[in-house]
Amino acid sequence: MKKIYSKDGELLHAIVKKSDFAENRIDVSPENEFLQLAMLKFDSGRKFKPHKHIFHEKTTNIAQESWIVVEGQVKAHLYDLNDEVAECVLLDPGDVSITFRGGHTYEIMKDNTLVYEYKTGPYLGQEFDKVFLDD
Repeated sequence: MKKIYSKDGELLHAIVKKSDFAENRIDVSPENEFLQLAMLKFDSGRKFKPHKHIFHEKTTNIAQESWIVVEGQVKAHLYDLNDEVAECVLLDPGDVSITFRGGHTYEIMKDNTLVYEYKTGPYLGQEFDKVFLDD
């Protein structure tokens, strides 16, 4: 797992490779982040006690986003808070990119690439969600 920080030490992005799975549970996101990600590895026969989650009203002022590559390949261009590229990373099937702060863009490297995108909501439309950066 790779965590990318701003020059001021703020967590911007996390990259998780499929090969990073090593334990039963690895928490990728710090507890204070709105978008939570954990890596879970189990053997067959593992069961969980049926449950539901308790409703807690939460307020956020930031959109955080994650891409999970299912098939194909994606090049993630990850930006710092000053809108400069901090790092570029290739994502293969099973790899994850999560943006806590800063910007990003994705370049699809193979035909028929499949990706799951997760984002904090509610989604109010592009005009309230994005500021475009210079290429």
